[in-house]
Amino acid sequence: MSAPTDRKYLETHEWHKVEGDTATIGITQIAADELTDITYVSLPKVGAKVSANKPFGEIESVKATSDLYSGVSGEVVAINDGLNNDPGLVNRDPFNGGWMVKVKLSSPADVDRLLSAPDYLKKTGHE
Repeated sequence: MSAPTDRKYLETHEWHKVEGDTATIGITQIAADELTDITYVSLPKVGAKVSANKPFGEIESVKATSDLYSGVSGEVVAINDGLNNDPGLVNRDPFNGGWMVKVKLSSPADVDRLLSAPDYLKKTGHE
């Protein structure tokens, strides 16, 4: 398994791609593969506040329902509406088309506490 090095990670399998003061968040290929066929993604509304290390939504598959965690605090500025009609996009393209939310950072220092790709893979036993 690999994880793109242009992102930061949580041990709970969420990736964070930070550009300027905004973090795009999704789940890793490892998580998508473990969930198998994703059937539904519950996301917050634009304008909602999220907190670092707290759930911001849920993802459901034929196997399980799991919370989605943000590693950063801030305000949701965009959601991936395409997941409403095609939640399987997360399975097919978790690092690009399957992104979930964009969060305007309220505390940029949160990013420093996220894991690098090698550390994420090591902590999750996928190195």
